[in-house]
Amino acid sequence: MSDPIDRSGLPRRFWERKPLAKLSRREWEALCDGCGKCCLNKLEDEDTGKIALTCVACRLFDDDSCRCAQYDIRHQFVPECIVLRPDTLESHLGWIPETCAYRLVWEGRPLYDWHPLISGNPDSVHHAGVSMRGRTLPEFEIPEEDWEDHIIEEPI
Repeated sequence: MSDPIDRSGLPRRFWERKPLAKLSRREWEALCDGCGKCCLNKLEDEDTGKIALTCVACRLFDDDSCRCAQYDIRHQFVPECIVLRPDTLESHLGWIPETCAYRLVWEGRPLYDWHPLISGNPDSVHHAGVSMRGRTLPEFEIPEEDWEDHIIEEPI
């Protein structure tokens, strides 16, 4: 018997039954809740290694959609953009937001009720106030030496 399919055409709650490394590309991409926090510039304290989140967004970040405006070709513009995959996830956990579905699944925790895969609504992350929609500053407008003035607490 096959898995029940949800409105997105994916098996319901696939992330609970499949290890991250076994997800299809479509399933992997569907885990992204669209909050936009991974596209924010982060600062690392040289002494403690602690990562601070800023509201200064990558130059490719679309503040309305909370998505990369050039996702498929982003490395042409931002070569240092990280490709998050199951085999690289663990090495990036230090900067991945606490609410990120990839982190939650990796840690064996459930997705939040506002996650679009749970709610069935792609805007639920925005309605819950978890996303960065309307909260960012473009990096080309803020000199890097001033990013420290724009450190924020992660919206959860």
